[in-house]
Amino acid sequence: MASRTYSIPNLLTYGRILAVPLIVLCFFVEGRLEPSDFARWAAFWIFVAASITDYLDGYLARIWNQTSNIGRMLDPIADKLLVASVLLLMAADGTIGGWSIWAAIIILCREILVSGLREYLADLKVSVPVTRIAKWKTTIQMLAIGFLLAGPAGDKILPYTTEIGIGLLWIAAIITMYTGYDYFRSGLKHIVGE
Repeated sequence: MASRTYSIPNLLTYGRILAVPLIVLCFFVEGRLEPSDFARWAAFWIFVAASITDYLDGYLARIWNQTSNIGRMLDPIADKLLVASVLLLMAADGTIGGWSIWAAIIILCREILVSGLREYLADLKVSVPVTRIAKWKTTIQMLAIGFLLAGPAGDKILPYTTEIGIGLLWIAAIITMYTGYDYFRSGLKHIVGE
């Protein structure tokens, strides 16, 4: 059991959790929430590495037959911590502002609601599989966050980096509403049936 706890897939998940405070620290290196270009790029590359571990941990766990209960529990938690913390950070520093805050709110609310639904249905021994469109949502969401993390530093290299991030965030939010509805529709029959 201990060997599964410290398997490479689980270590990748732990690394993703540790990436969260590192990304936040990048934005507060100088003691205030006005990150330099270097800090933004550092946060961006930490986020890219963390996003890659999101794909690798599950893939390696399956091909090496190293799935574990702790991995199944921590993987979605690590994802939500990463997404929520960066969206809040982007809102706090003004990268996401105005109406675009609603895209972030939609994504955060859906994550909380679907987590609650999954937990409730797990007590009923009902599994809610991740759909293909939900995987697309995650991919678009991660791309949006990457663009937003680069933000003004990225604008100097690729014009409209921030705007691309905002556009992708809205696309992710729209898909998020659809997948959230889809999960609730499939879960509702178990709730109503009770």
